[in-house]
Amino acid sequence: MNRLYFGDNLAWLRSTKELPDASVDLVYLDPPFNSNADYNVLFRETSGEVSQAQFHAFTDTWSWADAAAFCLTGFAVAEPDRCERSFPNCYNPFGSA
Repeated sequence: MNRLYFGDNLAWLRSTKELPDASVDLVYLDPPFNSNADYNVLFRETSGEVSQAQFHAFTDTWSWADAAAFCLTGFAVAEPDRCERSFPNCYNPFGSA
């Protein structure tokens, strides 16, 4: 079953209906990451010329927010033995959410 899924890899990997355990061979992440830049979707006219039309697609800035704390907690709950020592080491340098 060769398929390509586009989007947030964590959302896809958590979808056990779509991706059962042990069914993923490769996750490809396309940099740049944490570039502190805004990215827009740019359009072209039917002639091929660059259009002035564009809209904001995403901001590539990482921050320790509620979503990051939620993900880290989820990993710690799922793998408590493996995360017991690393959880405080990962969480404390970034402070609380």
